[in-house]
Amino acid sequence: MRVGIAGDGIAGLTSAIALAKRGFEVTVIGPGIRRSNSYLAQAGIAFPILEGDSVKAHVLDTLRAGKYINDEEVVWSVISKASEAYNFLTSLGLKFEASETEGGHSFHRVFTIKNETGKHVTKLLYLRAKELGVHFVKGKAEELAIKRGKTYGVFVEGEFLPFDATVVASGGFSGLFKFTAGSETNTGLLIGDAMMKGAPSRDLEFVQFHPTGYIGRNGVFLISEAVRGAGAKLITEDGERFVNELSTRDIVARAIYRQMQLGKRVFLDARSIENFKRRFPQIYAFLRKDGLDPSKELIPVSPIAHYTMGGIAVDLWYRTGIKNLYAIGEAASNGFHGANRLASNSLLECIVSGLEVARTIAREKPRCREVKEPTYHGYELGDVDSLRELLWSHAGIVRSGGGLRTGLKKLEGIEADPRLKLLARGVLECALAREESRGSHYREDFPEMRKAFERPSFFNGRCRL
Repeated sequence: MRVGIAGDGIAGLTSAIALAKRGFEVTVIGPGIRRSNSYLAQAGIAFPILEGDSVKAHVLDTLRAGKYINDEEVVWSVISKASEAYNFLTSLGLKFEASETEGGHSFHRVFTIKNETGKHVTKLLYLRAKELGVHFVKGKAEELAIKRGKTYGVFVEGEFLPFDATVVASGGFSGLFKFTAGSETNTGLLIGDAMMKGAPSRDLEFVQFHPTGYIGRNGVFLISEAVRGAGAKLITEDGERFVNELSTRDIVARAIYRQMQLGKRVFLDARSIENFKRRFPQIYAFLRKDGLDPSKELIPVSPIAHYTMGGIAVDLWYRTGIKNLYAIGEAASNGFHGANRLASNSLLECIVSGLEVARTIAREKPRCREVKEPTYHGYELGDVDSLRELLWSHAGIVRSGGGLRTGLKKLEGIEADPRLKLLARGVLECALAREESRGSHYREDFPEMRKAFERPSFFNGRCRL
């Protein structure tokens, strides 16, 4: 059986290893591991395995951060598999250096490696996948080969690659916003493609803005939450603290945004952290490259688009609404994160979903016997920058009904890939339909959570709440 995996981040590599161990012929398609968002992940992976911690405590933290619209069955399922995920990594030879506390966690369960955890995990998984005979195709999976509700493979730069099962592990769509610390290519192209070809999506309005982005001369970077966990404080240019730095990301991001709306610059004061260079080498390196010494100077910060809770709707076993098509990691949405992702739950989900989808495929044994090649559309990306500007301006950190409706009107006039426009429309329409503020979704015209909206949203041409 041939399995194609679109995406070479941690979710895709985990599923590749798990499938190869089961004897499948596995092909991973991606631009190279160094260009994945997984590789850029700084902080760590949340594992509730230490003495004094528990799966239940981690579940409760996740539900609290997600503002109680998480799918509770999914939350229990993922977190109860955390020890399996930990054992999977350590069996490959991975060694964590520390466990830290991050915003929203009630215990120091975030396991890290030099606060560049993603790089170490991704490199290890890649090497192990190569050892197991996984085939790597360097390129862009630009279109899913779907015909009459069934998936037959993918198109890579126009070439059809047939598979019995296809796994979308290509990440989320934070690259559809003007400012993001992730890869700009992370636009959710395959999410939009699956949507256009009949797959429902879920929770598209929930976009997490990381509070402490750094927009410098050499690009946009992320100042990990672990820096605040180590004692860094958020202050205005007047030296005033204005928020609990370890609150969940939505609260901290909006607090910073409000200060900026008042015309104040916001800084992260990390001067009290001893051995900053040793503890946060990746962050230290890019700050010094920009001429800033965090041991002596304040770090200017601003919220940036970071993680998308929404994606292709999947069930507990990571099956989509299209036959032989599966989705894992940030590309998928099954209610694990709810309205706001708890810090460092993303990499946990990547590993758990990668292991689980391998079990699903092994159990279902999908087969594709179609001979005739499905239709290739070859869409042009078009004016993606205008889409980024539109979503940043009209579906950003603080939203309003008027702004969202204006965004929908402007969207009609943008000449861009119809799949990306469909995804952008899903974000705007679901944000407009959710007349409340919950987690990462904040409506200034509906600033409170409302019981009537304590449920997920689904988009399949129109938003259903």
